[in-house]
Amino acid sequence: MLKVLSEEISLVNAWINELRNVDVQTDRLRFRRNMERIGEIAAFEISKTLEYKEIEITTPLDKIVVKEIQTQPVITTILRAGVPLFQGILNYFDKADCGFVAAYRKHDANDYFSIKQDYLTCPNLDLRPLIVADPMLATGASLIEAIKDLLTNGKPTDIHIVAAIASHQGVETIQNAYPNAKLWIGALDQNLTSKGYITPGLGDAGDLSYGEKLQR
Repeated sequence: MLKVLSEEISLVNAWINELRNVDVQTDRLRFRRNMERIGEIAAFEISKTLEYKEIEITTPLDKIVVKEIQTQPVITTILRAGVPLFQGILNYFDKADCGFVAAYRKHDANDYFSIKQDYLTCPNLDLRPLIVADPMLATGASLIEAIKDLLTNGKPTDIHIVAAIASHQGVETIQNAYPNAKLWIGALDQNLTSKGYITPGLGDAGDLSYGEKLQR
């Protein structure tokens, strides 16, 4: 399942436009907040697909039977770029548990890269929905490695992947690796550069959120 949030005209389009716009990207606070907003919208859409149970609550005047989420999800992200998008999802699923993966592109002298993954922390995933926040789904290589390691912590009922921007190639790669995963994408771009960057894309989401880093 693939849902592209910007295909239906809404405020999501304006937020993605600002994420892409070099004249707005210099405002790091706004960049992070727009990522959060996309995460919040994705969380709302995901909430419609979850299982619900009936419970009885007491109001000041009476009792009423209502519905609430049956099993809280586990929300995970890839550090550091995914943190604002992750926070947006967590703003809505505020009772969820969380996990974190440290993975990055290790560049060589020709600026080609391999995926390095150094750290993972995650609760038990058995019989729980898993949500993975990855702001830029480019080749899909780092996301596949992250999900593979996350699944050593149990078998979730569903896998939801949230990205602000994805490439067609990245989406196809993830769908081939995890055909039952549900993808929630802000915008879908056509191309990757020869070095694996989304174009037109928006640049490096981690740098735009938190500042440039030294390449090692």
